[in-house]
Amino acid sequence: MLKDLFTKKKKYASIPSEQANQDVPEGIMTKCPSCKKIMYTKELMKNLKVCLHCGHHHPMNAKERLQSLLDKGSFTAYDEDMVSENPLNFPNYLEKLEGDRKKTGINEAVVTGEGTINSLPLVVAVMDSTFRMGSMGSVVGEKITRAIEKAKEKRVPFLIFTASGGARMQEGVLSLMQMAKTSSALKLHSESGGLIISVMTHPTTGGVSASFASLGDYNFAEPKALIGFAGRRIIEQTIREDLPEDFQTAEFLLKCGQLDAVIPRLELKETLTNVLDIHQGGGETRW
Repeated sequence: MLKDLFTKKKKYASIPSEQANQDVPEGIMTKCPSCKKIMYTKELMKNLKVCLHCGHHHPMNAKERLQSLLDKGSFTAYDEDMVSENPLNFPNYLEKLEGDRKKTGINEAVVTGEGTINSLPLVVAVMDSTFRMGSMGSVVGEKITRAIEKAKEKRVPFLIFTASGGARMQEGVLSLMQMAKTSSALKLHSESGGLIISVMTHPTTGGVSASFASLGDYNFAEPKALIGFAGRRIIEQTIREDLPEDFQTAEFLLKCGQLDAVIPRLELKETLTNVLDIHQGGGETRW
């Protein structure tokens, strides 16, 4: 009898997991990876995905970024139908691209178009790390180049948000060529008097950080964003030295003079408005 007492399962232990999960619907709560606090996802979204407790900046996709900055109904997308091919016949590459299209609702790792911020016109490109980790392939480079050329044609500023793991390995040297193409387009835009604003978000690495991400008239970044070319471990193994704890963070780059400012997301729209207003408000200022 005593044996039965200790081996008998309690009733509450047999509740199906499906029924238990119904108590808290999936996605209603979000745990901050920095401070480990749990908050309502709706409240986090209202705060532009900035943690209500510690200020950690959760990643934003392209759609969320555009909605947080541009005037409602002002955005017109460019080149939405452009999709990548498989020029090197890399195994399963097209299948992975199709999977990302279904998962993200976009065709490539960057969304480009025109719109207004507080009625100030501009052309904008937003990289999306949820699509192939924001890697830079031929279509990404082409879309960004076309957006820069459109800004030059319309005589409006060009704003880009970067979030990337670097060049897309499945496209080899064709991916690396996008560094030169986008940089050349930015130079022509700048020489014609155009304004370039770059906002680096977490993470901005590899060939993206070594090209168009760092070529703005204003180079901004979000707090604690990872920004760099090669990985920390590779650099330490190469130079045989330990690197500072904050190495390759936005704050470290600001101290080294590689950024103009580190701007919290909740202050970014106001800052961009002021910059755009200064450069578009006077006859002799850059457009």
